[in-house]
Amino acid sequence: MSDPDKSRSSGSQDWQGFREIDRAIAENRLTAYTWKKTWADPWGRLKLIVIFLALVAFAAFVIVQDVIL
Repeated sequence: MSDPDKSRSSGSQDWQGFREIDRAIAENRLTAYTWKKTWADPWGRLKLIVIFLALVAFAAFVIVQDVIL
């Protein structure tokens, strides 16, 4: 497979902002790239923490309700 950084067709615009995403897709690691970018962003990290805490709280609620009933 050719190197995405070095392969440029004539007349095409170089999308430097999307080069890393293109490489991630080519290497089939888009999910890891997305998680790392989200974790690096302070608001994204807060959202991930809140979502995981909500899932844990929901699981605890379901377990407690199952035991009570």
